[in-house]
Amino acid sequence: MSNENVEDNVMEDAQASQNGEQAVDDIELDENKLFLLPGSTPTAASFEFREEGHTLGNALRYIIMKNPEVEFCAYAIPHPSEAKMNMRIQTYGKSSRARPRPTPPRKQGTTAIDALKKGLKDVQDLCDVVAEKFWVARESVTQIPAPSRKQLDENGEPRLYD
Repeated sequence: MSNENVEDNVMEDAQASQNGEQAVDDIELDENKLFLLPGSTPTAASFEFREEGHTLGNALRYIIMKNPEVEFCAYAIPHPSEAKMNMRIQTYGKSSRARPRPTPPRKQGTTAIDALKKGLKDVQDLCDVVAEKFWVARESVTQIPAPSRKQLDENGEPRLYD
């Protein structure tokens, strides 16, 4: 097969999808990082996080599902080659349907955006607590004197026998 007559076609980069996507206001993130996808309602919304993956998706899904106002929360990575994560959140809203789990007295009308905001704040608070505990523990460990060189073997392991 001859490649002499084959010509490369240069394709233009596709523009970012603007088919009804809406930036979610009032959430402090980098611009163009979080979008409300089309077809969302106040109590059932889909969000797109750009440049995010399983690390945020799984942690955020777990924390959001701890909220008794949330009926459903899931995330998906549409394709491994795309740097985006989609998340769907559904809340009980104002409905009086029976809930499968006992809930404390509810405020009326929790929206999917409210649930996302609370989830992001709760993840941030959790990370702050973990970081603080890490630094306190690190300081307590570094104040303990390390074993001297003659107490370690050639691999740097504690010497059990002299």
